[in-house]
Amino acid sequence: MPYYQCRLAGEDGRIENRSVLATSAEECRKGFESEGHLVLSVRRDWNRLGFQGVHLGRKVKDKDIVLFNQEFVALIKAGYPILRSLETIGARVKNIHLREILLDVAGEVKKGKALSEAFQPYEKLFSPVYTASLMAGEKGGNLPAAIGRYIQYIKVIVQTRARVKSAMTYPTILLVFSVVLLGILVNFVLPQFAEFYKSFEADLPRFTKIVMGVAITLNRFWFVSVALVAAVAVLAVRVRRLPDFRLRLDRAKLRVPFGKAIWLESGVSLFSRTLGLLLEAGISLLGAIGIAIQAVPNAWMVRHMQGIPDHIKNGESLSDSVAQAQTFPPLAVDMIRIGENSANLQGMLGDMADFYDERVRGRIETLVTLIEPVVIIFMGLVVASMLLSVYIPIFNIIRVAR
Repeated sequence: MPYYQCRLAGEDGRIENRSVLATSAEECRKGFESEGHLVLSVRRDWNRLGFQGVHLGRKVKDKDIVLFNQEFVALIKAGYPILRSLETIGARVKNIHLREILLDVAGEVKKGKALSEAFQPYEKLFSPVYTASLMAGEKGGNLPAAIGRYIQYIKVIVQTRARVKSAMTYPTILLVFSVVLLGILVNFVLPQFAEFYKSFEADLPRFTKIVMGVAITLNRFWFVSVALVAAVAVLAVRVRRLPDFRLRLDRAKLRVPFGKAIWLESGVSLFSRTLGLLLEAGISLLGAIGIAIQAVPNAWMVRHMQGIPDHIKNGESLSDSVAQAQTFPPLAVDMIRIGENSANLQGMLGDMADFYDERVRGRIETLVTLIEPVVIIFMGLVVASMLLSVYIPIFNIIRVAR
């Protein structure tokens, strides 16, 4: 969607220039005329072509989606029509891709489509949970409340992701610095010592010869290492495109001894939180269950859960249907059964999501606590072995010289 440079005359006679994003020059002209401006000229803004050419800002962050929905709810509660609210927010959104989406959605709403229907082409970005919440709000006649529940839902998910990233930051930085240190030793330090020992014609220990040989080879044939890294990257990209790659990878994740509980419980948490949100919005259990299953990030779990809607259609309870999927922990099944028996399924699903979120957070913190000393000890041993391989011959040379 291109930018257009518009020259406008206001009611007070002042002339101003505005650069706006629009599908066509005619749409741009009609938009300003509807606001009471006199449009003097409209031309393509070629100075901002670079943004379209390199696709800057194509990614919309979660915080941008949250901020848009917060402003959207505020405008609707203030009495603004949906179409005007979308156009008002879209005019000042900084993210170019989000601005394009909002303008396109506003155009579809102007043609007579419902808001949920206009957002359906962007479900991959906003998630099916969002469009389902909009649909429930439209049918129930309380769109701000439905969007407000979705805002709380996405905030919890964003906070959980932020905690995980924060917990993994220190081990990642530690590992990167360790790799950089090894690169410096192998490429700069060890080759210098190898030349030094060669000038002395010293008889080096076998371990030192091996380390020096590897360092010299890597330093001399560095392009081979670069080619191997590039080949591995290309192979990884091609493998990821295979249809069954994600399924096999997610299945392997559930076989990792310590990581299995993290991925399994995080999937249970997302499923229960999504299902609780949709039920609270007024969507039927059968209509909500399919969306909640798709919210689970593990493809192997999703495959095993595909039969849950069919079991519910056959008259089985949610707890029995989930139990037959054989992916949920027994505790989760029992909590769902308690919610059904007490007629408080929505509240129990929310409590279950909070419970498993806390468990996942605790397991991640424990994992990080274990990773840090392991990485430190491993890298310390590697660096120490390299230094010993360098300094032991020096001690031998000094002893012989004496």
